Amino acid sequence: MKVIPIKAQAGLIGFESAAAEYTEMELSLDELLIEKPSATWIGLAQGHSMELDGIFDGDILIVSRAEEIKHMSVIVAVLNGVFCCKRLDLHQRALISAQRNARPYFLSDGDDFSVEGVVTRSVRIHKPLNRKIGA
Repeated sequence: MKVIPIKAQAGLIGFESAAAEYTEMELSLDELLIEKPSATWIGLAQGHSMELDGIFDGDILIVSRAEEIKHMSVIVAVLNGVFCCKRLDLHQRALISAQRNARPYFLSDGDDFSVEGVVTRSVRIHKPLNRKIGA
C-alpha cells in the first residue's frame, strides 16, 4: 500500500471540503424551520401512533399556533387532560392515528378537547442526547 501524504478535510484524500469556504457563515435552525417564532412551540413525540406519517417516538415536533387548522391537519391537542398528536378529521370530528388498523377517535360533547397547534415540521432524532433536555 502506498500512502500519499496530502492534508484533507472531510475525510476525502486529495479533495478540499466543499464547505471549507463557508466556515464563517452563521447557521440558524430557527430560521430554517420556524416561520412565526412568537406562535411556535416545540414538543417531543411519544409513542408509535403517527409512524405512517413519518413521526416516530422521540422526534421533535415544531408546532404552530398561527397555522390554520385544515381538514386532516396533523395537530397536537389536549384530549381529556392528555396531550396527543393526531390528524384532525374536521368533517367527522375525529382524531386519526397514522397506524394500520387504528380506529378513529370520534370526539363527543363530553370530551375536554383543545387544539394546541398544527405540526409544521418534525425532526428525526437518530441518537438521543446523553443528558436530559434543560439539564
